[in-house]
Parts: sequence; C-alpha cells; structure tokens
Amino acid sequence: MDKELSKLIETIKRDAVDVIPESSLLEKAACSVKENKPLRLKIGFDPTAKDIHLGHTVLLRKLRKLQDLGHQVVLIIGDFTAKIGDPSGRTVLRPVLTDSQIAQNAQTYTDQTFKILDIKRTEIINNSVWYKDMAVSDFLSLLSSYTLARILERDDFSQRFKEKKPLTMLELVYPLIQGYDSVMCKADIEFGGTDQKFNLLVGRTLQEVFHQPPQAIVTMPILVGLDGVNKMSKSLGNYISVTEDPKDMFGKLMSVSDEVMWDYFRLLTEEDIPSLQKIHPKAAKLHLSKTIVSQYYSPEVAGLKQQEFERVFSERKVPSDLLEVRVGSEQGDIVELLAKSGLAASKNEARRLLNQGSISLVESGDCLNSIIIDSPVINIPSQGVIFKVGKKRFVRFKP
Repeated sequence: MDKELSKLIETIKRDAVDVIPESSLLEKAACSVKENKPLRLKIGFDPTAKDIHLGHTVLLRKLRKLQDLGHQVVLIIGDFTAKIGDPSGRTVLRPVLTDSQIAQNAQTYTDQTFKILDIKRTEIINNSVWYKDMAVSDFLSLLSSYTLARILERDDFSQRFKEKKPLTMLELVYPLIQGYDSVMCKADIEFGGTDQKFNLLVGRTLQEVFHQPPQAIVTMPILVGLDGVNKMSKSLGNYISVTEDPKDMFGKLMSVSDEVMWDYFRLLTEEDIPSLQKIHPKAAKLHLSKTIVSQYYSPEVAGLKQQEFERVFSERKVPSDLLEVRVGSEQGDIVELLAKSGLAASKNEARRLLNQGSISLVESGDCLNSIIIDSPVINIPSQGVIFKVGKKRFVRFKP
C-alpha cells in the first residue's frame, strides 16, 4: 500500500469504534490520494449550549490530524436542528431554545472550534441555509424516503415509546434532517460519537436516495465526564469547557478517577501511555492536567497552575491568589458573607455548608491548622481571617 494512503487510513481508524463500511472508506481514501483531491470530512454540532467541552474535542482532534494531511473539514452548525434538539441517547424531551439563544451559542461554538481546527481548511455552514427556503413538497419528499419502522429501531426511541414518555414528531424526523445535511454538503466521511451511529447511517442512506456516493462513517468513543459514569455533558454538569479558567481546568482534571484518566490520555493527548503507567497515578494525573491546560493556554500557565495545586492540596497551604473581601466591620454573619462573596450560591447553601461542618477557620495560612466552625457569627481581626469552604474554596475577610 502507498505510504501516503497507509498513513491516511491509519489516522482515520486510530481509536475509532466503528468504520462503516470499511471497503467504502478504503476506496474513498485511495481515490483521494490518487487524484490528489481532499476528502470532505463532515462533523456537526447543534449549538444547544454555550461552550464546547473536552468531550467534543475527541472528534475535533481527529479532524485536525486529517487537516494536517491536507483534507477539508465541513463543520455543520445545526442552528436549524438545535430548535429540535438531538434526541440521541435521551429518555426525556429537550427544552426548546429561542433563536437568540441558538445564535449566541453558535457564535461561541464557531470561535471555540478554532482552538483545535485549522481555519484555512474548515468550511463552516449553518444548516438553516438550506432549510429556511425548502418547499413543503421537498420536505415531504424527504420524509417519504425513510420508514417509521426504521426510525423506531433506535433504542432510545423505542424505549420512550414503550414507556409512554413524550416523543414528538420533530424528534422522529431529526435523523432525517441531520442526514440531509450530508446530502447538501456532499460529505465523503462523517464523524460522530458512538451515540450518533444511527443518525450517521441515515445520512448515508439519504445520499443514495439523492444519487450521491454514500458517505463512510466513523464513530469515536464517548468521553466519560467528571462523575466517572455518564458521558461528558453540559446538562449533567460533569464537563470541562475548553474556555474553563486554567485553575479550574487543572483542578477538575485532577478530580478524574485513576481508571478514567487513561481514556483522557488516549483521547485528548499524544502522550506515551505505557511509560506513564509505570509511574505513580498521582504523578501521571498531574502530567495529564498540565498537558491539557498547556493545549488551551500555555506550558507556562500550566506550570503555574500545577504549582498552585500542589501548594493547596499537597503542602496544604492556602492559595496564593486568595479571594479577599472587605466586610466593613469587626464582626459578621458567615452565612451572609459567603453568599455576598459568591462562594455560596445563596444563603441557604451557605447555611447548609455551615450545618454540614464544611466551613473551617484556617490559622497561619496552613490548612492543617483549620478549625471547623458551627456558629454563624464570626469575629474579624484587623489582619483579616481566612475561611475554607468545602475542599477547594478559600476567602479572606477583612474588616
């Protein structure tokens, strides 16, 4: 096999879960190399939230490697499909977003993808472009190209149908609408997570209906979120945004379980995993956190965040960038102060933390010398007083 072709196929298949059909992928890759014609590599995101998280970057990193080999990414921003919401893997109905929310989210998605993708080899298309002027007759023709029986083969649809949970007609046609994007952008290969497999196959079928060469599909593993169980998701709150504050990004990565850590290394970095598995898990996790923060900021910033993390959690010292709040008196109510400073979302949360023994007075800047407090009334000396809230939050109150 030609060296260039071999490298292309190896890059596409690395870490992939499904390649369907492999014969089509090989044929398209061989034709691309022979004719020196870039492959059109489709990926789509519905802007249902503001941020791209590390789960999205599994696909984006794969595509960047293929861009570096000369191929073209077609990034479909689903500003039309976001009004429906992708039902893949869901057992409940999605909330409906406004046009304004979708537009704002779409802009952040576009900006953030270029932290990874090469803008010169990326074509961005909002799928509302071809749907807003589609005639009703054309839409009905699209619907007639697929049967309800095949749509209900999807596990998530059939489960909701059997359990008599809401399942709208819009959700039922979502796979067709996403699949039609492949027709309109003439995709050679479409990439998605394993939960997207059904939708990607629909796109392949529709291309055949519209007399196009059907796309090959490549699915990639789903990145597990910070809870170690569910897929990384904004709605589940178990995500790390690519625009996360570097301190928070480092801390969240350090909270990943030792077992899940190796998937993060495999899917989010180029590190030598066998070598890292020989060292202590904590040292490996520090290396993971530093590596990923470096990708989105710089090695210098990552190094500073590592030092800060070790200062707080290994040396048990308070952070050097300690939040300082002026109280205006020598006595205060800790519940009101924590809510006002933002370290608690509300007075109720602050009161709950106090009752749980999660608020402690830190003496001499050393977390080992901390005293759990149970009274809401605190005295504030002229030099100030430091409180630890939960495991990671600190504040210095001054009169």
